[in-house]
Amino acid sequence: MAAPRLAGHRRRTTVAGTPDLTGRNWTRPSEHQLEGMDSDVVLDLAWGRLVFGQTFSEMRNILAALRAEESGQRDICIYARDPHVLVGLAPDELFIDPSYTYRLDLYRYRPRPELIRGIFVRTVTSLEDMQAINEIYARNNMVTGDPETMWANHRTRCFTYLVAEDRRTRRIVGTVTGVDHVLAFGDPESGTSLWCLAVDAQSAPPGTGEALVRVLAERYVGRGRSYVDLSVMHDNSGAIALYRKLGFVRAPAVCVKRKNPINTPLFAARPPGVTELNPYARIIADEALRRGIRVEVTDAEFGEMRLALGGRRVLTRESLSEFTTAVAMSRCDDKRVTRRIVEAAGVRVPRGVTVPEGDPGPALELLAACGELVVKPARGEQGKGITVGVTTGEELDRAVAAARLFCPDVLAEELVPGEDLRVVVIDHEVVAAAVRKPAEVVGDGRRSITDLVRETSRRRERATGGESRIPLDDVTADVVRAAGYAMDDVLPHGERLRVRRTANLHTGGTIEDVTDRLHPDVAQAAIRASRAIGIPVTGIDFLVPDVEGPDAVFVEANERPGLANHEPQPTAARFVDLLFPETRQRL
Repeated sequence: MAAPRLAGHRRRTTVAGTPDLTGRNWTRPSEHQLEGMDSDVVLDLAWGRLVFGQTFSEMRNILAALRAEESGQRDICIYARDPHVLVGLAPDELFIDPSYTYRLDLYRYRPRPELIRGIFVRTVTSLEDMQAINEIYARNNMVTGDPETMWANHRTRCFTYLVAEDRRTRRIVGTVTGVDHVLAFGDPESGTSLWCLAVDAQSAPPGTGEALVRVLAERYVGRGRSYVDLSVMHDNSGAIALYRKLGFVRAPAVCVKRKNPINTPLFAARPPGVTELNPYARIIADEALRRGIRVEVTDAEFGEMRLALGGRRVLTRESLSEFTTAVAMSRCDDKRVTRRIVEAAGVRVPRGVTVPEGDPGPALELLAACGELVVKPARGEQGKGITVGVTTGEELDRAVAAARLFCPDVLAEELVPGEDLRVVVIDHEVVAAAVRKPAEVVGDGRRSITDLVRETSRRRERATGGESRIPLDDVTADVVRAAGYAMDDVLPHGERLRVRRTANLHTGGTIEDVTDRLHPDVAQAAIRASRAIGIPVTGIDFLVPDVEGPDAVFVEANERPGLANHEPQPTAARFVDLLFPETRQRL
């Protein structure tokens, strides 16, 4: 007897003639079902290759394809029939990825009734867009790809590369890639897949990820495709919540990958304490583990760990290691000493004086000569106690008092105009250079400056693991007031407003990689400074009128620069090269 039907309910039936190749990975499709589909399909996405398991008739051919993975890339096999059997063919080489596959049946998709504010999603239009995509990948610790290969892929309709622009700043803040299975290999299921959804956690407006997924899904609805599949790590709760909100449901497909250094965290147990490290120590631990170097976390809160290979052990605290001597640290610790050393090495320093207790005379003379000063503690870090833009005697008194809260010795220097440039030098070679900018907010025409600061600070805090936030204090209020606003004012749409004087990353400053634009004279000045101080790893800070020009004024040297701030430059790799040079050739 046929099952009864309820009034008002339609029965959905499977479209006749559509084979189920990906829903049941234990069944072998018939030749009729595979008619018109290409075989043994492998697509190069530049960061790695996609191996479409349903197009292979022999598992050993899938194994051969995965074994052809190039160094530094991450190949993925999806839709393999009986994936556990595939892994069983080479259990020392392959593993089942700890991810979920989610599917959105496009006939169920419903567009959002209103636009997501502040975001414009478009197709890439240039090779520069591909380079911007790579920068977002790097910030999210993803494998980057060759921009030329990505651009060549984009010129076929098989691949769809979308980017999200912040309407206020016109900067690319997110990206997603789509693959059309019909155009790729004649998929009889008429499927598609979504890969590499990534956003810039520091600057992307809320809803950026959702906007990218929706636009991609709507593109494929327009092509008449049947579904969009994606793979997401099992512990990525934020992404999973987004996909479920959009109507994605779990699908039975799994991914198979090779046991390579990049994938080590996915198949090997992490040493105790590694997940509790801050981003600056974690990036070094991850690089060491990729090379087979043992990592023992000795104090996670302090960022301290012991790296060991063979009979050698090196104790590190973030980028500070036993290779840095106590003498070199003391030279960096006292800014007065640092100034004398680098000036003797031929590096230009700003005019400056020590401010004696109870005698502002030398500083007032310098103020009269220069017009504007920077006052800072002679010892200290993270921008604490620094006042920028001192122009009067009263301001000087307040700045000196603020600096003495952190150190009894105070230094006053001329304020040199220019951008704040950090050059990372490892083993007396320049590895990275970046312009650091004070924290700023961008108006949306609706919210107050206070609300904008809070939102921007939350994004910075999430992106840096709590290492960076914008204080809502008197300094922020003073900077806003100097710009002609009050904290409760609504900032006009698209207007940018600096809310801190210093470019310190711990108080919400941002960073822009300029390694490829660094002038050779500035690079040589940084190397001279590192050699004069006698320090193997350092962040040399300059003020430069032009990032690409030869002029630079030395500010200070940091004995423990944050390497995680300089991706995509290989700062962590060069640091581990310094500690364990014998591992350099293994990668």
